[in-house]
Amino acid sequence: MTIQLTYFARLALGVLLMGSLGAASADSSSSKALEFLEQRYDKTATMARTLWEYAEVGYQETRSSALMQSTLKEAGFSIEAGVADIPTAFVASYGSGTPVIAIMAEYDALPGISQDASPVRSPVVDRPAGHACGHNLFGAGSVAAALAVREYLEAHPGGTVRLYGTPAEEGGSGKVYMVRAGLFDDVDIALHWHAGDKNTAKARTTLANRSAKFRYHGVSAHAAGAPHKARSALDGVEAFNYMTNLMREHMPQQTRMHYVITQGGNAPNVVPDYAEVFYYLRHPEAEQVKTLWKRLEAAALGAAQGTGTEVSWEIIHGNHPVLINETLARMVQEKLERVGGVHYSQEEQAFAEALYQTLNQPGSQLGSEQEIRPFSVGLGYGSTDVGDVSRTVPTVGLRTATWVPGTAAHSWQSTAASGMSIGFKGAHNAAATLTLAAIELFENDALRAAARAEFDERRGPDFVYESLLGDRAPPLDFRR
Repeated sequence: MTIQLTYFARLALGVLLMGSLGAASADSSSSKALEFLEQRYDKTATMARTLWEYAEVGYQETRSSALMQSTLKEAGFSIEAGVADIPTAFVASYGSGTPVIAIMAEYDALPGISQDASPVRSPVVDRPAGHACGHNLFGAGSVAAALAVREYLEAHPGGTVRLYGTPAEEGGSGKVYMVRAGLFDDVDIALHWHAGDKNTAKARTTLANRSAKFRYHGVSAHAAGAPHKARSALDGVEAFNYMTNLMREHMPQQTRMHYVITQGGNAPNVVPDYAEVFYYLRHPEAEQVKTLWKRLEAAALGAAQGTGTEVSWEIIHGNHPVLINETLARMVQEKLERVGGVHYSQEEQAFAEALYQTLNQPGSQLGSEQEIRPFSVGLGYGSTDVGDVSRTVPTVGLRTATWVPGTAAHSWQSTAASGMSIGFKGAHNAAATLTLAAIELFENDALRAAARAEFDERRGPDFVYESLLGDRAPPLDFRR
């Protein structure tokens, strides 16, 4: 069988072979870094659990951000807090000069998915949010990687590692404001990772997306005694939703559109004079999102006209799709394969087996957490503000098996595993992979140059960055 490699695959393979000339030195440095992470495992797990217990939603991650900043400051990092006009955003730096390698960290929770670290449904009564996307693991794992890279730089001066504390990924686009503020402009390579149910470094792009809250205003009156004097804001929302659902038949195949009615009135016998619906619109291409958005706005106006109400809307967030970098992704795949998968203890296996029985149509089998998925290039149907970073600087990421195989993100099952040792082990493996990747990037000039060349070609010579959320200020109370 003949295997046809893409240009970027051949380039990456050549770069890795060139990098192997200094393998003895790199292996020694890498082994010491991995040993540091092993010795620090309990501290990484403790941070992950503490962030999980805090469970602070986007732009409100005060304690979470402070914990991460203080840990890095104690290790000798300089801290710039409150960057991009976001109180919980920060940049922690160690070293000097170039190259500058960035590691991103997230730490916001999701509202409404509270859950104990139990394999059965057990909401925590006094905790209205939960880490159903594993950002507590993302934060702790990235901090651990930054600390390990700091150990490397102390022994091998020449270059800078930065930990970017990026709040409000869940619908808040925290990284977009940081990109807009120019905080990534002098970065050579940006690294990130995410919690998941499998170990993979596939070069996966994402969907561009934009969201907004559409707010309808009408006239209140007694719903039985004087309905003719009223104009229902809820009617405006429902008419709008009906029209957008008719649009689905006439949108490009890969479009995703979803909404929730966030306010619809208080009592059935009072015609509501205010109602609000929160929309997300996604497509693989940012330009298509812009085009479809105009139709969404037209429908909103039509619904208002037809119901005798008024409508306004506020753009809440918007993300570009991730620009893949196959050169970097193949390097990270090699590092992930070196680190390996997650192996459960007897107690963890029992937890996994019990939780697995609660999953709806799991796509992976128990035991696959030990495996590394083969490399591939593809499309993911989620969205992330990492996309805007990837349009600014060569960027690469991975996922590790922090959850029981088959677990869906944004579920109580993912929340449960994120708060116990299964999640902590996955975060540790991610930290190890990021550390090995960063060391390779510091030592391999050819790899960085090849990654930049691919970035420039994929982005194109005429690219001009424009955020999908416009020039608005960070919506620090967007959950209200």
